[in-house]
Amino acid sequence: MITRKRLATGAFALLAALTAALLPTSAAADEPVAKESPKVELVLDVSGSMRAKDIDGKSRMSAAKQAFNEVLDAVPEEVRLGIRTLGADYPGPDRKRGCKDTRQLYPVGPLDRTEAKTAVATLAPTGWTPIGPALLGAAEDLEGGDATRRIVLITDGEDTCAPLDPCQVAREIAAKGIHLVIDTLGLVPDAKTRQQLTCIAEATGGTYTSVHRTEELSRRVKQLVDRAADPVVTPVGAKGTARCVDAPLLKPGLYTDRETFGEHRWYRVDLLPGQELRASVSVSADRAVNIDYGVLLRAVTRHGREIVRGSEAGDGRTDVISTGLRYPKPELDDAAGDAKPAAETVCLQVSNSFSAPPAVKTTPGMPIELTVDVVDGPSAASDVAAFGLGRGWWLLGVLVLAGFLAGLLWGWVSRWRVAVWRTN
Repeated sequence: MITRKRLATGAFALLAALTAALLPTSAAADEPVAKESPKVELVLDVSGSMRAKDIDGKSRMSAAKQAFNEVLDAVPEEVRLGIRTLGADYPGPDRKRGCKDTRQLYPVGPLDRTEAKTAVATLAPTGWTPIGPALLGAAEDLEGGDATRRIVLITDGEDTCAPLDPCQVAREIAAKGIHLVIDTLGLVPDAKTRQQLTCIAEATGGTYTSVHRTEELSRRVKQLVDRAADPVVTPVGAKGTARCVDAPLLKPGLYTDRETFGEHRWYRVDLLPGQELRASVSVSADRAVNIDYGVLLRAVTRHGREIVRGSEAGDGRTDVISTGLRYPKPELDDAAGDAKPAAETVCLQVSNSFSAPPAVKTTPGMPIELTVDVVDGPSAASDVAAFGLGRGWWLLGVLVLAGFLAGLLWGWVSRWRVAVWRTN
């Protein structure tokens, strides 16, 4: 009996020891894998043309330095940031040497803001514009790991080191499948620079922005750095049509398309009772356009009745203009029973009022970015949209009733004043 108890006690102790040894391993296995910090490298053009004083009354280099200081102050802690220059060291006429003039000014890693600002402060406009070699060097700087990687190229001119085409370099980087995005910003760009920087960005799924002011440059670089820290969904191509009935059916997500000047494009979204549609659109002027323009986003029923719209106008100070809308579909009455509710097809119309000088090509169309989201509708009528005021007949009814009551009140006051006057 004693022997059996000892055996049972020993077996229990052995089991407890094994359990204690295995538990930490299981817990460690269940812990989430630490996400690698995103990496961003800012590539700055320091070529001789950056001496031009056409941004807020100061040189392009001064504007870039000011924007960099503001950006460095706002970099999220989790971002590993680096800085690379092109055309910063060799001022001579030797093309071969000038086209190798790119170096890493600050290594990609945890950011020491003071050290990075000091490095930027030493820069002075110097040499050539080797964009292609700089992109290759930046891609090498960001190699390794599975982190989100982004290059932000800031330049005021096209590459001067052909035949190494920077657009082809971007395509080769994209072909490697390393998920590296290149965003480009053109400082007061001409048509050729626009075309080249747009091609570089599109090759890797990035964006192109034209910049004419220091504030615009600072704000856009901050947005791109923040986007690396919190990456957005990869845009999906969607081909809008001239009629709603033929339009593609979109699910929640981010979509890209192209739209020529003054064109209308249609898309469709299915919306169930109790859901709310949230949509926004951005149109980028990737070429020289006239200064007055606008964008319109409409939600329309299949029968052509407008539900709600959003619009925005621009005056040429920015190359991107955006607008959005919200449409909550009310819940069904309880009388509907347990029958599955039918979805309503909402037609989204994207229109623009851009125009351009006769020498500017209208094709391909300007890039548009359409965001579609479907969420649960408001549970209470605290949201103005929940009252259906976006529907024209509701608003018209409210205005008619208010006018009628105001008319009755005014008539009564007038008659009372006349009666008092006659009495006196």
